[in-house]
Amino acid sequence: MRSVRPVTRYYHFPSHHKAIHGVWQLPRSGLRKYSATHHTSSFTMQPSAEPAHDFISFLRASPTPFHAVHSAKQRLSKAGFEEIKESEPWSSVCKPGGRYFVTRNGSTISAFALGKQWRSGGPMAMIGAHTDSPTLRVKPVSNKHAEGFIQVGVETYGGGLWHTWFDRDLSIAGRAMVKTDEGEYIHTLVRINRPILRIPTLAIHLDRQETFAFNKETQLFPIAGLVAAELNRTRDADKPATPESSTDNAFTPLKAATERHHPYIVELIADEAGVPAAAVVDFEMVLYDTQEACIGGLNSELIFSARLDNLGMSYCSIQGLIGSLSSPSALENDRSIRLISLFDHEEIGSNTAQGADSNFLPAVVRRLSVIGSDSDHQTTYEQALARSFLVSADMAHSVNPNYAAKYEPDHKPEMNKGPVIKVNANARYATNSPGIVLIQEAARRGQVPLQLFVVRNDSSCGSTIGPMLAAALGARTLDLGNPQLSMHSIRETGGVYDVDYGTRLFESFLEHFSELESKISVD
Repeated sequence: MRSVRPVTRYYHFPSHHKAIHGVWQLPRSGLRKYSATHHTSSFTMQPSAEPAHDFISFLRASPTPFHAVHSAKQRLSKAGFEEIKESEPWSSVCKPGGRYFVTRNGSTISAFALGKQWRSGGPMAMIGAHTDSPTLRVKPVSNKHAEGFIQVGVETYGGGLWHTWFDRDLSIAGRAMVKTDEGEYIHTLVRINRPILRIPTLAIHLDRQETFAFNKETQLFPIAGLVAAELNRTRDADKPATPESSTDNAFTPLKAATERHHPYIVELIADEAGVPAAAVVDFEMVLYDTQEACIGGLNSELIFSARLDNLGMSYCSIQGLIGSLSSPSALENDRSIRLISLFDHEEIGSNTAQGADSNFLPAVVRRLSVIGSDSDHQTTYEQALARSFLVSADMAHSVNPNYAAKYEPDHKPEMNKGPVIKVNANARYATNSPGIVLIQEAARRGQVPLQLFVVRNDSSCGSTIGPMLAAALGARTLDLGNPQLSMHSIRETGGVYDVDYGTRLFESFLEHFSELESKISVD
């Protein structure tokens, strides 16, 4: 009989709730420990609200993919992971029992821990998610004025529900390329942490539309202030309205940032970067809603936030990996590699250098597959992939009570009922039966409930990074994600307890894959 290992979890006793800093919190005194076991039984661990509070912190710190990767790096470093570079050799650095992470473009990251029993060509337990969300991006030339207003030119990124961006308190965040005093160019994270932009709707008195419609090129530009107010500011200020773009008469192929964009916006970016405005050479800025993520619902069971798709599964991936290594002996008898990879640009097709359709994950897997090689290097990559499994983790649809007819009657996922396995006969998702068997066994050991989802035959179906990575790697793959409402809105809704479920599932998958992969055989 297989040995049974006790595990400690938390559950919540209902009690009074209180608000801290404007955010509803579940009282820590309402959390109690109890023990459960990994064997099959009718007993189910109750989920904890604790991870959701930490997830809120992750959301607030991650307005862009650059910030999300920075947040991931901080968490991984604290958990003992070492940063390595793509441009450097790994064979002399990466060793069985070690923990490492590598980034590309500052917006994509892969982290992995090698079991102490790892041998070249061995199995890998992989989780893939993405760091980007639909947003509005500042155009390369954004300085606009109209009817006495200062405006900012933006372009749409991804398939957003753009009507939800009207009348919101917006700001900008991203990265700036700045020139140092030594003549080097470095990228710096920037976040203007106050509302500076707003996209105004037209009053109903002027256009009584039954269906809200607008032109994305002419009516989606945010206002940043009034021209008159800016003239007063620059007239009274000691510095000129337009800072000098160069200290000499050297040829410049492009206009300076202070000419292409509103000078005051460049000044704000420069202040955040800690450099003069003239040092800001270029930047990639997106708009974000300044209303912070929070916990809501009558019983504090919901999460209201931007970017749940897909920072929700990115967070669960990071914490699942870290949690699977919490024991000092976690890797002692493990013959697999535990790996997560969080990609940029999923919302626009992933066909970029840092997207899932790039060589990033195949290159990482190839370099890891030969570590400790004592056999033929020519086939270790293929051997590893044939024994590996990838979970494509992207948020799923919860049933919407106001549009219940849009869902297949027998597949209506609910919030706080666990992760949703996505199935599609036309391979818009990569799930198949062997994958369901494996993830179900991982969920059984972690005491995590699962749900199933397919779209109606008369409905279109989205897709994920799952099918493209399955095709590129040839590894067994399954698509799943936590359920949410209002996907691609500026303000989405998820379940508090699903954060714990998702994290526990990934922790169990990574911890037990070495044991499970050999038990599920498909030629």
